[in-house]
Amino acid sequence: MGEALARPLRADAERSVRAILEAAERTLAEDPGASMEHIAAAAGVARTTIHRRFASRQALIEALASSAARQLAQAVEDGRPDTAPPLVAMHRITANVLQVKSAWAFALELPADPDSEAAELHQGINSRCLAVLQRAQAEKLVDEAADLDWVRRVYYALIGESLHGNADSADPDALAARIIDTLLGGAGPRRP
Repeated sequence: MGEALARPLRADAERSVRAILEAAERTLAEDPGASMEHIAAAAGVARTTIHRRFASRQALIEALASSAARQLAQAVEDGRPDTAPPLVAMHRITANVLQVKSAWAFALELPADPDSEAAELHQGINSRCLAVLQRAQAEKLVDEAADLDWVRRVYYALIGESLHGNADSADPDALAARIIDTLLGGAGPRRP
């Protein structure tokens, strides 16, 4: 994360940074080559404000990726992955993740530098997902012989595909139920 964000910020400075990051998400999603000046205008702040907070366009993009990854990690934690029953946790986490991913699609698609905060957060999210899948496997919701890393990757793919064309119109809870049903039951006929 950029040096400007390393120390605690005043409330007005935090709002300014949040506005800049939200504007950067919207602006860069429409035009990945957008300038800092364009992002500042979209955020309703002076160009000097954006440069005071972020030393470069790359620093802004890294902060954007880290902020989105923190929100994604929080979405996972809000699903109570360690304490909620596995099926409940999977549903809550999925609905939460869908909301974050639809709001921060551009930032979450950015390739993370392996040493970045965003990459570290994504590794933690992967670990949390595997832990929930292990709990689900222990409760016989997932076949005991299933490769959980593969199941995790399929789960991520289902989330990603569900957002294509559905991000704005679908109810996150209904979409989460569909994703979990597909993950755990597949597309074959239902057994009585």
